Amino acid sequence: MPLALLALAIGAFGIGTTEFVIMGLLPEVAGDYGVSIPTAGYLVTGYALGVMFGAPLMTVLGTKISRKRMLMLLMGLFIAGNLLSALAPAFGVMLIGRIVASLAHGAFFGIGSVVAADLVAPDKKAGAIAMMFTGLTVANVVGVPLGTLVGQSVGWRVTFGIVAVLGVIGLAGIARLVPDMPKPEGVRLRHELAAFKNVQVLLAMAMTVLGFGGVFAAITYIAPMMTHVAGFADGSVTWLLVLFGLGMVGGNLVGGRFADRALMPMLYVSLGALAVVLALFTLTAHDKVLSAVTIALIGALGFATVPPLQKRVLDQAHGAPTLASAVNIGAFNLGNALSAWLGGLVIAAGLGYTAPNWVGAALAAGALLLAVLSAALERRAGAPSTLVTGSAPAEQRAAVHH
Repeated sequence: MPLALLALAIGAFGIGTTEFVIMGLLPEVAGDYGVSIPTAGYLVTGYALGVMFGAPLMTVLGTKISRKRMLMLLMGLFIAGNLLSALAPAFGVMLIGRIVASLAHGAFFGIGSVVAADLVAPDKKAGAIAMMFTGLTVANVVGVPLGTLVGQSVGWRVTFGIVAVLGVIGLAGIARLVPDMPKPEGVRLRHELAAFKNVQVLLAMAMTVLGFGGVFAAITYIAPMMTHVAGFADGSVTWLLVLFGLGMVGGNLVGGRFADRALMPMLYVSLGALAVVLALFTLTAHDKVLSAVTIALIGALGFATVPPLQKRVLDQAHGAPTLASAVNIGAFNLGNALSAWLGGLVIAAGLGYTAPNWVGAALAAGALLLAVLSAALERRAGAPSTLVTGSAPAEQRAAVHH
């Protein structure tokens, strides 16, 4: 794997840290600004909405320049947003800083996925994408716990200052290691938009929303579930999330490895197993050991779907994959928001803290059905199979040389 993937992974690490670390620092931020916890929660919601809308917006704005330069500009935006958050004199200013940083998120992962895939041979594409996403998964194991500890010990502003420094390192790495890859000739915005007429692209994005939504239906409410149902102490939630992060790291790497060999079978196995494990979580959540094991499995199975889903979008979008790739990153966040809302509904209905697990299982099962439908439509259309190594469409293989 080329060293350029390391630079992309460092940028992903910083982005993953800033996205999730705020959840552990909400009490400190709320206390400093004199706002309520629910009001401070807008820092999470605002970021998620920024990712959803920023992914297509920033990608469209970047169609006129090279992908390397766009990645550098996105990291600059990320640095500026985190510095603004660290220095914000008022809550509203910090919210603006969070939104500014979030605008870089979706486009960075979307364009970065295309760049990572173009850096390697056709039979290594999913592995390259997984390597970049390793930065995001490792952030949940290392960056978020350390950032929370630093923020609680010496101040949350220091945490966001450190994240800005990570952005500087990522920017320098991209400038130094990522080759200058010119914008593909003949690919214009209308070509990028045309990808959304492809039903296979839309099905892949719907799989993303439902599949990863299944994960966050359970994980969003992990704290009350583990403390009220499993009987863990409040302080135990941190290391349980580390277990989830470790599962994410392993699942991401396995998903990338096997997606290059058998993409659709990898999705069948991971989505099917995820639906089963989430359903079982309603039972294992009552036992400390079993619940800890289940949390790690949810992380592993959930992120095992990420490289194949992202590669599926790249494959089906053919010669104009950049916008579709970025929008698919927004689809992950849409799934997070949808599942968190649905999980809250079933808890509010009095069905208990384990009820979101059934929601997650249903969403994952829905994603599996879409995967089966997608493959059936592909077979019926007689399209070239992407199930085995080296069988990507000719347009996509040619894109490697852009």
